[in-house]
This record gives sequence, structure tokens and C-alpha cells, in this order.
Amino acid sequence: MKTTRRSFVRFCGTVGLGLAGRMAFGAAKSNQAKRPNILFIMADDHTSQGIGAYGGRLAKLNPTPTIDTLAKEGMLMENVFCTNSICTPSRANIITGQHCQTNGVLDLYSTLPASRHYLPMEMSKAGYTTAVIGKWHLKVDPSSFDYYCVLPGQGRYHNPILYTSDGGTPQKVRIDSTMTKTANVLKFTGHSSDVITDIALKWLDKKRPANKPFFCMLHYKAPHDMFEYAKRYDNYLEDTEIPEPENMYDQPGKNFGSIATRGKNDELIHVIGSSMSKRMTRRNMGMHMRIDKKLPDRQYTRQAYQKYARRFLRCVKGVDDNIKRLFARLRGNGLMDNTIIFYTGDQGFFLGEHDFIDKRWMYDEAMRMPMLVRYPKLIKPGSRNNWIINNTDFAPTMLDLAGVKTPDYMHGRSFAAGLQGKPKPDDWPEATYYRYWMHMAHGHNNPAHFGIRTRKYKLIFFYGCDFTDTHKDKPVTRHGGNRYYPNTPAAWEFYDLTKDPREMNNRYGDKMYKSVIANLKKQLKKLRAELGETDKKYPRIQKIIDAHWND
Repeated sequence: MKTTRRSFVRFCGTVGLGLAGRMAFGAAKSNQAKRPNILFIMADDHTSQGIGAYGGRLAKLNPTPTIDTLAKEGMLMENVFCTNSICTPSRANIITGQHCQTNGVLDLYSTLPASRHYLPMEMSKAGYTTAVIGKWHLKVDPSSFDYYCVLPGQGRYHNPILYTSDGGTPQKVRIDSTMTKTANVLKFTGHSSDVITDIALKWLDKKRPANKPFFCMLHYKAPHDMFEYAKRYDNYLEDTEIPEPENMYDQPGKNFGSIATRGKNDELIHVIGSSMSKRMTRRNMGMHMRIDKKLPDRQYTRQAYQKYARRFLRCVKGVDDNIKRLFARLRGNGLMDNTIIFYTGDQGFFLGEHDFIDKRWMYDEAMRMPMLVRYPKLIKPGSRNNWIINNTDFAPTMLDLAGVKTPDYMHGRSFAAGLQGKPKPDDWPEATYYRYWMHMAHGHNNPAHFGIRTRKYKLIFFYGCDFTDTHKDKPVTRHGGNRYYPNTPAAWEFYDLTKDPREMNNRYGDKMYKSVIANLKKQLKKLRAELGETDKKYPRIQKIIDAHWND
């Protein structure tokens, strides 16, 4: 089974779709006005469970009628994954086409220098006018874009301020707990989803050069975190019973997880993994939703989920309605059919599955990214693609569609041949690598881990160690008061995704899978070496890996 990306990315990227893409768009190089525009829309934490086109349990609620049209008129990607399900690293992987150790963005506090904003830089060199609007979350100014108007850090849901390359008043803004800077700020009234769309419409109508193709990254804050929606959605789904995930009440379940995620005799289940239920004592959604603590456990969990899910879907509704405005403007301006439109989230998100909230885990709800793509000149309406793709492939694909060869420094490769409905190349990767670098952070308390996912299997190693701190016997504090805990137990987890798609039964140690697991470990070791994701710089972590590799 072939697993690597970097080792064979060049051949297929240049001979396969790279050739097809350049044939399709090569003639347009002499006439830039006819080259396709590229619009990359990303909503924070918009998981595939919350998109109707993916047919999950929430589809019957019709949560995303506008976003779903991208699947009806274009392609739905079935197997897209992030390589680190947390906001800043995922965005850095998209901008650079590289995995975390190579681009240097390992956690929420890392910085991606302007010199590594490769995607807009390459687009600019190709003759595109570039813009990023909305949530940026990469600390330094997005100065490689011709135009930017972005939220400082996470930004506010209501009455947001954004800092910009065009106009504004100098003001100090807080980027995160480690950075404050002076930037040219614009102040707005209203909900961030409406404001971000307004800015995008103004840029499309008045600020972009009409004689050049555009590359625009439009990033919504919603439905991130506490799901503060616009008031007009107060009654949306108010009297509707939101379908629950089948495994919400199963944590820790019969055989889900391991000593790394539950502790010996389940002694850590109240510490690890922020929950929907009362299970996690420090941070659970019932606390955030102000559910009566005196309620019985199951009733408490149910009420927390219903309130949580409604708020999430109200935020999603705001994004979908604003995209409807955006599409109407594109059609009115005659741009819709000459614009390649991507829609995704920056990672997946838990909506109660396994009794989890948030993301960070390598389990599919957090690792899987939605991806819908529309471009009538290239993509057959209603088509689907099941290639294994990760977010380092986004930049090479968009560059290829713009007629640009994938730079050698990128790990990812273009999947534009898949958009055309062409057969999957024989050497297309059948596995993707994942690593969550942070450890027991932000009250969500997820142990650090890495692993490999193939079409059939998933192998995860929880090494349970913070890469930044020399742990002591007591919790340590850094980054604005966030608590980081000592090492948690190391362990492996293995899931047979064909028989167990909800990842409920950890089969690591099962003799039936001994050869499969041994092969996955070989592939994992090779991937880590080829992608520069080893732990040579982190001897404390490597020591744990060496001690438990053959467990």
C-alpha cells in the first residue's frame, strides 16, 4: 500500500493533472481576463455533520441549502482530512502546502512569517489579484495579499473590529494572550458573518481590478466556539428536536479509547476530553449552556446537546444565508461561472459524538474536513470524489487550476484531476498523516498524539507529552493562564473503519490485526521521516516513542 505524499508528488503533479490543468488554462495565460477566478470560502469549525449535502443525522433539518448547491452543481469530496485539527496550524498548512514541522506552526501560539505565505505569493506571481477577508488567525499581517481586512485573533462575533490594508485608524489590537500590536482598524456594527460578507461584496464591486483574475480567501468566524448567532435566528429550530449522535452516551464505551485517553481503570475520564455530559468536571457543555447541575446525568447531557446543537446550527444558518447573498452578487456581476468556488471548514468538530465537544482529536469527527467545489467548465454537477486528500493539498490544487506548477517546497499535491472526474492515479496516496502537538490545553485537555489514517484503518499513538515544557509533578501554567498538565499515559489505538466507522472499538492488541498494525507502523515511520515530522528536536518525546513503539 502506498502511503507517502512527498516522495511521488512531483511526477503525478506535473504529468497528471498538472498537464491537464495547464492544457485547460494555458491558452488563457495570454488573456488574463479569461482565467478562472478562485474563491476559497472557509467557515471556522463547520464540520461535515453540519452540512446537509453530507447526509448525516442533521441533514433532515436542511441546515445549509445554499452550501448544498455547490454539491448539486459541482463536486462533494468524501475523504478530506486535516493534518492537525486546531485553527492556526490548519490555516498554516493551507497557506503553505506544508505539514506543521516544516512550516513551523505547531500550535495556537506559533507564528507564520509573511515570507511563508506561499499561496498568495504564488498566486500574485501568476498574475492574480489576491485578498483575504475575515478570520486570519496567523498572527502576523497577511501582507502578502494585495488586500486584507481581517479579524484580530479570534475576533468578536458582534460589532467586530477588523484591521486592514486599506484605510482604517491606528489602534492597538489584541491578537492573542502573547501578542498585542498597533494596526489600522475599521469598526463595524452587526454580526461578524454579515460584516465579513459586506466587506467581500464591497471588495468584489469596487476594490478589485476588473482586468485581472482574482484569488480571494473568505473566512467566517462562525460557527466557532460558543456559537453567538445573529438575533434574527433566535427562533430558528427552537421547537425542533435535534437528532442526537448514537454514541453520545457511550463514553467511555465498551472498548473506545485506551489508557492514554481514559487512564487506568478510567481514572482520567473526568480530566481528559471536554464533554457534553458531566463526565469532564473542568469543562463541559452543560456548564457553558448553564444546564441545571442537579439534573440526572442523561437528562443533563440531553439538554446540553439540544441547546448546543441549536446554537451551532443558528450560526451555520447565518453563514449559509450570507453565502446566498454572495452567490447572488457573483451571478449579478457575471462572475459565478468563471469562478472556481471551494467551501470547507478549517477542520472538523464534535457535536456530541463520543460525548466530546470541540476538535483536536484524531477521531474522524475532528479530523475530517468538508470540501465542496463548483466550477461548471471543469466539474460535472452532482459528482463525488473519494480520494484521500489532506489540507496540504489545497494550495497545490488551487495553484494548478491557476496554471501554476506545484512548488518543490510543498508537501501536498494537486487533486484537480479528481475534480475533472479523471481516474485516481495509481500512485495517489492511500494514507494521510495527523499530529496534534498541543497537550492537555485550554481546558479541553486532549493528550498529544500522532497517527496514520488509511481508507480502511486508523492507528493513533498517544505519547502524552507537551513539546514545550519539562514537566513536573504538578500542573504548569503558561500562555495567559492556560494550565498544562504533566505527561499522561502513552498508548496505541487502532480502529477498523470498515467494520467500526464510528471508532467505538479499539482493536489494538487483537491478534487478528497483528500484521495490519505492523504494516501501518512501517508506513507511519516512513511518512514521519519523509514529511520531516520526526522528534529529533524533542528527545523527551522520542524517548516515549522508543519505549512504546513495540508495545
